Amino acid sequence: MTDIDIGINESNRLKIAEGLKRLLADSYTLYLQTHNFHWNVTGPQFRELHLMFEEHYQELAVAVDDLAERIRTLDVPAPGTYKEFAKLSSIDEVEGVPAAGEMVDILTRGHEMVVKTSREVLKLAQEGDDESTAALVSDRMRIHEKTSWMLRATRK
Repeated sequence: MTDIDIGINESNRLKIAEGLKRLLADSYTLYLQTHNFHWNVTGPQFRELHLMFEEHYQELAVAVDDLAERIRTLDVPAPGTYKEFAKLSSIDEVEGVPAAGEMVDILTRGHEMVVKTSREVLKLAQEGDDESTAALVSDRMRIHEKTSWMLRATRK
């Protein structure tokens, strides 16, 4: 095995990977919340929310894989346990089963938190001249911004 040489110095690679670990942890936590709410939502908006949450968690399942693989591409081990994610994530776990409206509010805040984490990682990627990470994170930001807008729209 040879050392990695992709045009990003080691210091920048490690900083970017650490940021990506936080983004992965936020995304995975949001994935779990969304899947949980998909299973447990009730009320007059059941069908609409059940289907919307399913779309969201399926999209997040792909996202966490993309993020973990980018971390590995930078030659850093990706976190993969609940314990690691809990330490790294900015998103708090939810106790119990909230009402449908509160689920929407919780997920809205979660997507907004992922956007904020993405902005931090995007800066690291831009400073480290890592266009591949910048493109991935920029795409993630756009998806989470749109998703939070759609969630907010259900509460109007």
